[in-house]
Order: sequence, then structure tokens, then C-alpha cells
Amino acid sequence: MQWIQLKIDDKKIRVPEKTTILEACRMNNILIPTLCHDPELTNWGACRLCVVEVEGMRNLVTSCTMEVQQGMVVRTSTPDIREARKTILELIVANHDIDCLTCEKMGECELSKYAYEYGVKKDVFQGAKREYELDDSNPFIIRDLNKCILCGKCVRACAEIQVNHVLDYSKRGFETQVGPAFHLPYGESDCVFCGSCLAVCPVGALTEKQMAGKGRPWEVKKIQTTCPFCGTGCNFDLNVRDNKVVGVTSNPGSPVNGRALCVKGRFGVEYIHSPNRLITPMIRKNGELVEAEWYEALELIAERFKTIKEQYGSDSLAALSSARCTNEENYLMQKFMRAVIGTNNVDHCART
Repeated sequence: MQWIQLKIDDKKIRVPEKTTILEACRMNNILIPTLCHDPELTNWGACRLCVVEVEGMRNLVTSCTMEVQQGMVVRTSTPDIREARKTILELIVANHDIDCLTCEKMGECELSKYAYEYGVKKDVFQGAKREYELDDSNPFIIRDLNKCILCGKCVRACAEIQVNHVLDYSKRGFETQVGPAFHLPYGESDCVFCGSCLAVCPVGALTEKQMAGKGRPWEVKKIQTTCPFCGTGCNFDLNVRDNKVVGVTSNPGSPVNGRALCVKGRFGVEYIHSPNRLITPMIRKNGELVEAEWYEALELIAERFKTIKEQYGSDSLAALSSARCTNEENYLMQKFMRAVIGTNNVDHCART
């Protein structure tokens, strides 16, 4: 590997070749704003907010797409650069719904964060406004094209993480929009509801339907945990408010899956507080299921197992375990069947 020496804001640094200016800055704790960049996606250069000045170049360049070169001199925060970034933000805001008071993304919106940092307070550029109907045809995701900033993160996430290619750009200029082919509603497309687009959207263009109105980001406590739906071991953050799980969000630090989740892992949490969920053991008495204590249910199971084993032999019993259990629980299940019951009739739902 070759190393490149360059200077950024009068600071001498050394980074591997093929590193972009943006990556070099982040390696050295130099902050550069960006709306379209994501370390898990290809470099795009769509938002232009990460522009920097490179000595010897006539115009400002996007730091997320330009690779470092030997001896390069970069400036990231001159008055001209800040003025250019402010103008870019004003242009974005000119075609963005300013309904922050009711937007579900408020508190986590990257656009509002940078608008605050660069002092963008009002719509400077007057003119035509995009007016699209809200698309809530997807059972899990609300799509509001009036808030879309055309950063392309959802397009790349769908293509590069999920490899589903449902989303892409269509039309040109002022009419440009992002969505499924033939402008189909989200719910009628080939979307598999993985929510990868939802996880990367920097604004309120894509929001989770079941979390709408359940609490602002600062009112929600995030608890990292492991998904129980299969044995892959994906991690995510449970969003908890008032001791109730209101939804799931991706955790970029998850060692197994990063931010990628399946439809069950991301959206399958309503059962937790379902009124139909069993919370106590049930025993059939006189033909009806009635609630019982745990010790009573376990004693009944042990008695029935013992009776069946004595009458019909150990091989008359079998155990089917689940990928939703931990490895330790599955180990105990097979150990119980072999050592206590005395049979090798053990199977697992994930085997097929």
C-alpha cells in the first residue's frame, strides 16, 4: 500500500492512496458537511455540500468524489467555501417543505442541522414549488416527495445493500423525482420492505409509518439488542418510550448486519404489546384452556413426558427447536432430549 502526504487546513497528514478528501478529513477529525455521502454506499457527489478548495484548481470540488494526491493542499472552511455551502443549502430549502414542527424527522434531520449551522433561516429563492401527494401505499413506509432532496441515498441503498433496484431517478430538472419504475406507488412496486432506504434517508422524505406520532427522537430511548426472528444475530436499536417499544431503528455499529435488516426485524415489533399475546401458561381443564402458574404447567409437562416414556418408549418423543432461540437454549434442548428423555429425535426449523 502506498501512502499519500498532503496538507489539509495547514495540517500535514498521511493517508493511504485511493482515499477521498472527505475520508481523509474524517480520519483526522476535520468536519465536512454532507447530505448524500454514506460510508456503506458508493460516492455520489449529488448534494455538493462537501465542497472544498484544492490549491491549483479553479473551482471548488466535491471532497467525497476526489481522491487525494501527493502534495495536495486542501482548505475546508474558508469564507468562500462557507458561503458556497450556504447557497447550496438555500437552493435545497427552496424546494423543501418547511414543516419542521410536525415532521417526524425533526431532531434527526441532517438538512435542519446544517441549515442551523450555516444560518439558513428562510426561503431565499422564490418560485415554483413541488406539490406531490403523500404516498402511504407501503404498509410500513410513508413517502413524501415534497421533502426529498434528491441525494440518491435510497437509490443506492436499494441497489447496493438490498440489490433490489426498486428505486431510481426519473424525469429531469425541476421535475426530477425518486421512486419505483413507471411512477408506481411504493406499495405496488417490487419493494421487499427491508427499510434500507428508510435507514439512510437524511430528511423526512421517508419515515416509518408505525412510529409516526409515537415520540420525538429526544423522547425515545434507544436500546441495542439482538433480533429474535432467526439465528443470523442481527443487531438493532429498540426505540422505547414510556416503557413501551414504539419501533426499531438500524444501528450502524452492528457487527453482523450493519444497518441492513429484513422486514421482520425492522417492522415486526407490534406483537410485543399485542393484547392477544399470551403472558401466562395455559392448561386444558375440562375441555377448556385456563391460566395456570408456571410451576403447575412445568409439573404437568414433566408428568406427561414421564408417562409417555414409560408406556411407549423414549423414541416416541421428539423435539423441534427454533432459530429464534439462542445457541445455548438449543444446546439445552438437544441435551435434555438425549440425556433425560433418551432419544436422538431432535430437529431444528432452520435445517431446511
